Amino acid sequence: MKKYLFLLLIAFMAVSCSKVKVEGNIKGGSPLERIEFIEASGVATLPLVNIGVDDKGNFKGEFKAPKNGMYAMTYAGKMNFIYLKKGQDLKIYGDAATFPEIYKIEGDAKKNNDFITETQKYLQTYSSKLNMQLLQKKESDFLTEIKKVYSDLEKNLDETADKIGPDSDVVKLKKDELTTNILTFLIQYESTHGQAVGDPSYKVSKVFTDYEKSLTKNNDRMVENLPVYRNYLLNKVGQDFQDFATKQKDKDNVSMSTIFGRYLATNKDMSQKTKDYLLAFVIAKFDLNPYTSEVGKVQKISEEYIKDSDVKKDLNSAINAVFGLKKGEAAPKVSLIKLDGKSGNIESNGKPTLVMSYASWNPYIGQSTIPVLKEVVNFYKAKVNFAFVNLDDTKEQFTKTANAMLKGIPGTNYYAEGGLASDYAKKFFMYGFKIPGFFLIDKDGKVASQTFYNLGDAKFVEEMNKISGLQAPSVNQGAQLQNDLLQQAPAKADSAATK
Repeated sequence: MKKYLFLLLIAFMAVSCSKVKVEGNIKGGSPLERIEFIEASGVATLPLVNIGVDDKGNFKGEFKAPKNGMYAMTYAGKMNFIYLKKGQDLKIYGDAATFPEIYKIEGDAKKNNDFITETQKYLQTYSSKLNMQLLQKKESDFLTEIKKVYSDLEKNLDETADKIGPDSDVVKLKKDELTTNILTFLIQYESTHGQAVGDPSYKVSKVFTDYEKSLTKNNDRMVENLPVYRNYLLNKVGQDFQDFATKQKDKDNVSMSTIFGRYLATNKDMSQKTKDYLLAFVIAKFDLNPYTSEVGKVQKISEEYIKDSDVKKDLNSAINAVFGLKKGEAAPKVSLIKLDGKSGNIESNGKPTLVMSYASWNPYIGQSTIPVLKEVVNFYKAKVNFAFVNLDDTKEQFTKTANAMLKGIPGTNYYAEGGLASDYAKKFFMYGFKIPGFFLIDKDGKVASQTFYNLGDAKFVEEMNKISGLQAPSVNQGAQLQNDLLQQAPAKADSAATK
């Protein structure tokens, strides 16, 4: 029994130590802006945390880090990268005008990020050397110079590491990034040199290809950790893939990802890990669009071609995040707080329900969504329930927001305690980029639609008509907002709703 309890304690410590704790201040920061941390090397690249900033610019939060590595840090539409390790505590400071492009860091993440900042400055001094004139040089001279650049930059990495003392994994990562930058420039030379010197028949020599191959010796590590390396590989196979795609008889009826999966299956030179990461990368980049994609088709491609369980899990997280819960499955039961302070669940009462997820820190909701929402509610209210789930950080903010923003709109106001860290957000796959978000639950408590982000989406109108039995007035296909559809004949809408 003691041994069992000891193992549980070890497991608990392992989970606890994976969390990154962060706090700091953004001078001039606004409560309408949020800080997000996103794992940069994964396939899904989903926000791991969404942290509020108070009226003095202070912020504080924690999140579980999937692994040691690079993370994107976003604020007010701007982004920068930061290297984080599991179990770190750090403090970050900046100015709202430049954060996170410029920031100061304290704590046990300081050395690693000081090293990255310092080496990046040196790399920028070499950017002028990688130009069109270099691409015009004859191959032997080009290789000599590019090797010299690579050597100088690698030497700087080692010298800076000796001076600052970062972790060896960070040094390795920066060297892999450097290698990828050199590989990318080799691709540019191969594809443009012939045109630049007026020799369309130019082909690179074996010396060139051997050098390029020598730089890919850590291929599996780089494809796993560096999205920029995945881009390099996609550029490398670009022409070969296009030739393959044009020969597919069904090329006009299937997605590019389907054809790319077939292409990778025929490639004998790539490792399976490379194939898995590249296909997931392409799916995430081109297919995860709720306005154009069908989730079933995306999942079918993943199941058929991707073998790595971690890659598949990461991709499925992205699919769930974008599309929401699957149609037909029972909507999760979560405890929410009503505006009167009582707890409750989203209830159907024998009618389908439109659920809106929102928060006060998205100004778009008050300016654009609420006027449209009023028209939607007025048209469908006899046949559809409406549930408004608030994802603010505190119950006090929920009360203030609901009373001000949704006053007079028929429906039930709920608060998901904990906001984007709540049980509701986790079970319904809610993220900051999905606010405002809308989905339907049928009268039997089952999910009846994917998540929509625009009340004027034609697919959303179609789903509302189908689940309610009503028919919204049609207008030209260029209409973008639901109230464009409804404001034409509100009297007819009310009449239809009462039948």
